[in-house]
Amino acid sequence: MRKVFLTLYLSIISLTCFAADTFVVFTPEPHHFPLITKGAPCSIVMDTAEDEGVKMAISNLQQDIRQVCNNQPALLNNIPAKRCVIIGNYHSAIIQKLIAAGKIDKEQLINKNEKFLLQVIAKPADGVDEALVIAGSDKRGTIYGIYELSKQMGVSPWYWWADVPVIQQENVYIKPGIYTDGEPKVEYRGIFINDEWPSFGNWAKAKFGGINSKVYKHVFELVLRLKGNFVWPAMWGSAFYDDDPQNGQLANTMGIVMGTSHHEPMALAQQDWKRRGKGEWDYNHNAQNLRDFWTYGIERAKNWESVITVGMRGDGDEPMSEGANISLLENIVKDQRKIIEKVTGKKAKETPQVWALYKEVQEYYDKGMRVPDDITLLLCDDNWGNVRKLPNLNEKPRSGGYGMYYHFDYVGAPRNSKWININPIPRIWEQMNLTYEYGVRKLWIVNVGDLKPMEYPITFFLDMAWNPEKFNAQNLQQHTENFCAQLFGSQYAKEAARILSLYAKYNRRVTPETLNAKTYSFNYGEWERVVDEYNALALDAHNLGFLLPATYRDTYDQIISYPVQACSNLYNMYYAQAKNHALAAKLDPEANQWADKVESCYLRDSLLSHYYNKVISNGKWNHMMDQIHIGYTSWNNPQKQIMPKVIRVPEKEKTYTFQEIDGYVAMEAEHFTRAIAEGETSWSIIPDFGKTLSGVTTIPVTKTPEKMYLEYDIEMKKTGKVRVELLLAPTLNFNDNKGLSYAISFDGEKEQIINFNGHYKGGLGKWQANPIIESRSIHQLDKKGKHTLRIRPLNPGIVIEKIMIHAGGLKTSYLGAPETCK
Repeated sequence: MRKVFLTLYLSIISLTCFAADTFVVFTPEPHHFPLITKGAPCSIVMDTAEDEGVKMAISNLQQDIRQVCNNQPALLNNIPAKRCVIIGNYHSAIIQKLIAAGKIDKEQLINKNEKFLLQVIAKPADGVDEALVIAGSDKRGTIYGIYELSKQMGVSPWYWWADVPVIQQENVYIKPGIYTDGEPKVEYRGIFINDEWPSFGNWAKAKFGGINSKVYKHVFELVLRLKGNFVWPAMWGSAFYDDDPQNGQLANTMGIVMGTSHHEPMALAQQDWKRRGKGEWDYNHNAQNLRDFWTYGIERAKNWESVITVGMRGDGDEPMSEGANISLLENIVKDQRKIIEKVTGKKAKETPQVWALYKEVQEYYDKGMRVPDDITLLLCDDNWGNVRKLPNLNEKPRSGGYGMYYHFDYVGAPRNSKWININPIPRIWEQMNLTYEYGVRKLWIVNVGDLKPMEYPITFFLDMAWNPEKFNAQNLQQHTENFCAQLFGSQYAKEAARILSLYAKYNRRVTPETLNAKTYSFNYGEWERVVDEYNALALDAHNLGFLLPATYRDTYDQIISYPVQACSNLYNMYYAQAKNHALAAKLDPEANQWADKVESCYLRDSLLSHYYNKVISNGKWNHMMDQIHIGYTSWNNPQKQIMPKVIRVPEKEKTYTFQEIDGYVAMEAEHFTRAIAEGETSWSIIPDFGKTLSGVTTIPVTKTPEKMYLEYDIEMKKTGKVRVELLLAPTLNFNDNKGLSYAISFDGEKEQIINFNGHYKGGLGKWQANPIIESRSIHQLDKKGKHTLRIRPLNPGIVIEKIMIHAGGLKTSYLGAPETCK
């Protein structure tokens, strides 16, 4: 029992411990350090010789503080009097002085990886009362400490990529204590921008002129703010180092470790080979040209922090030729390592390398292919988030360790999955927890497609990569709520998180590109249930959008509103197609109504995409929702969206026959059995008129009706006296107070002439409060069975809405009894 309570306690404790403890507050307390006081921030101090990447992060911190308080802090190289913020990595002179003075515990930083300490230090130098110090064990540790401060002040890592507003504060204080997030449990943690056309590529081209250093500056900053450190760049039509000479240097300066995808060896893109490769991509017949090409790749990247992909797949991410064998592939790796040693002047094991066991390459491994122990074995999922292979728990540890290549997005069979987020967090956690527990701790990389639709899964993946041990099945939703609180404020976080979680769950049932009219069954009401669930979620998302302050609108539309509305609309479209086909098979004209619904949903999809591209954030994300997601017939997307096929059934003229049920008959006026009109006047139905279905009137309204009547066939059980009640529009006696009249009769009996508003004298009455005129007449029915009720208008301007017959069972109701059509 004690063990159960302990487990529960640890689960509760871990609910909020995903990152460093909270050290920022916005109201003063005794002994708190005043970072911003009445809108005035402390100056920032750094060493002049500080690393350039740290300097870039400090510059971003200055901008972040300016967003918080409308004032930018000064950046100094000398410690001023009274108070300041001191930032530096372990080797900087300014931090070394604090260590030497015993102000910072050296053991907390020396030989640590990517760790920061954030603490308030009293009297860090002569004449200085106190300072907030951010010290990193290394470059990235310092950067992570800087961005942790920004995040806790209210600057989301997604401030640029999702337009998250920054709430302004007059005062910001730092609590006393020493704060850290420790060291990462996974050494390399990053994202792969892939499958980037047409969306990411066209967006980057329109906004920045291409997928260049201007784009990557934002990508790298995002990764660092999320405590990642690794990137595989876009590669469909791009070559990272070749497209923009600043790309490689920028990554190295900012602190991003670059790699290349699983099928692009030696720091070279597939596009590099297409642009300057000589001969075939075939090591049996073109080895020397390939070695020269690979040498060029290592030469270009040798001074930058990289993880080098080794091995070889077929050109264009295809399997090797049938003639490829394990011996050849092992020799390729040996030759690549010789090139690495020659170019770098270091032993091969001193350059991080990775061999990806992707698709058929895993089969080579399973058949006995091996690479040197210092090379990281990059295991892979099946492209759909299901891990294919993990190390044996009893295997001898590898010095190069193991990595995992995971997918949020994929191009390939059975269908592409490129459009929207399909990644529920519990599923990611379950597979990546399995991965971690089986010893895969060197490198985690995830394919994020266009990046934008994957904001939350990216956040979760990188948070978990930092410390998988802080996550368990019970605290995942708390992480989602924390994410939403950061984006939309704590008041709305729980509901936003519920919607965010549910839409990902619904999308993983079947991916949008795979969804079609046959996915769900009408058995057990399955189709109706899933559509109702998504519609309810869409309504909840719509309602929450109205509750949120307007400042969150753009962020909310990107993260929650658009994906929920667009996917709900997709479900409605395919459900409508399923109904259309089912009813058309029975030659039921109702099929046409569902065909109309398919068309309207298809149109709405394009309008929603247009709204995302052109309206959200004033068009900042134009093209991000260009991915084709409707019209798939094979694994690959069609050239353009294609509306699902619908079937139209010839309409049959419906004849209405009504029957007495429970002592009453009720009929909507437009459901007449016959409508007779001769002369210059005709009948007109006014859709959606009045309190129920519609209204029926004569036109033109300036002509007195001639030889016009409506007839209703009715099956009656009652004999004797019945009361007919006409519900008419509250039209007043506009004709000099004469009133408007109609004639009414059963089965050709003598007509009764009813003037229903001639008595009106102009005062306020029940017609205004209840916008209907109830007109009654008494009739004698001598037999049971079929009867025909005829109503003949005698004046223009009469609008009939509903007819009811009281045969002993008509009950009082505001809208009138429901129709009793056969």
